[in-house]
Amino acid sequence: MKEPIGFCDLSCKYASMPKETGLDGAGSCRTFVAIRCSLKKTLVHKNMPCKDKVFRKASK
Repeated sequence: MKEPIGFCDLSCKYASMPKETGLDGAGSCRTFVAIRCSLKKTLVHKNMPCKDKVFRKASK
């Protein structure tokens, strides 16, 4: 059976909020639409399909 496709969000170990301000017009909390992907070394759209998604490990 095929693995289900993941979607880009902050639950991925490669994802982080962009450091640039005013990047997507949101500028606050979780209303942003861009995510920094350290694997791809670029900004990507939040909730974009991603075959490389790896979930973060749960912190204790």
